[in-house]
Amino acid sequence: MAVPFRPLRRGDRIFSGLACLFSVFTSANKNGSFVALRVVFLCCLKCLQKLSSSRMQNATVGRPLFGGALSATIPHSAKDISELREIPDNQEVFAHDHNDQSIIVELLELQSHVQNGDAARYHFEDVAGSNKASAPETSEVRAVVALPKSDLSLEECSSAFLLTGTQCVAKFNEEAKNTVTIHLGLFRLPQFSTDVLVTFNDPLSISPGSSSAVGMGGEQQEDTEPWTLQDFRRLLQSLRLHDPGVFG
Repeated sequence: MAVPFRPLRRGDRIFSGLACLFSVFTSANKNGSFVALRVVFLCCLKCLQKLSSSRMQNATVGRPLFGGALSATIPHSAKDISELREIPDNQEVFAHDHNDQSIIVELLELQSHVQNGDAARYHFEDVAGSNKASAPETSEVRAVVALPKSDLSLEECSSAFLLTGTQCVAKFNEEAKNTVTIHLGLFRLPQFSTDVLVTFNDPLSISPGSSSAVGMGGEQQEDTEPWTLQDFRRLLQSLRLHDPGVFG
């Protein structure tokens, strides 16, 4: 006959954590082995596995873009600028909550007259024109590399590239110019006559005369870490198409 259930002693406890403490009870058979302990332990392991799986799924769920037509993993501390002001329908714009970093996702007309890395350079120069940084001394391409399709979630793209460069950009209509590192991801979708452009603006140096210099140098607050190139690469790799109708 089995011995009645007894609570484990403090030294016998095998699991505690998360939101609560678990009091595990065991039952001993006539040989003195705690058979129920094994059952409870296995149940705890299954709970942990489900929790770990749930967390991984949450970490990989992309943020809806363009009404859910696309999605991507947007970095932490991202503020949706469309909640503050009106932006063009072909753009999604996010800004870091605590610095001048920003990310822009754009759906643009396919520039079929330029191929491969030259297409990334074309879009970089177009961005430079918008930033009034077209002069040679204010704009420079440092590197252009192809992104392996095996690393991408956007299976529909025919090719993809990552360009890194710098531009001297004035904020708003200010005279002072800041040096900004620009990481530009380009996805080419000729079947939809579309170039998907993802731009990461990462200030390299802030002019003392810029409004961005105000408040700099203060104490670092929790969760204010800047975005990294790794964060941007994760975004590019996670970009996914759900509804081709977004291209018209």
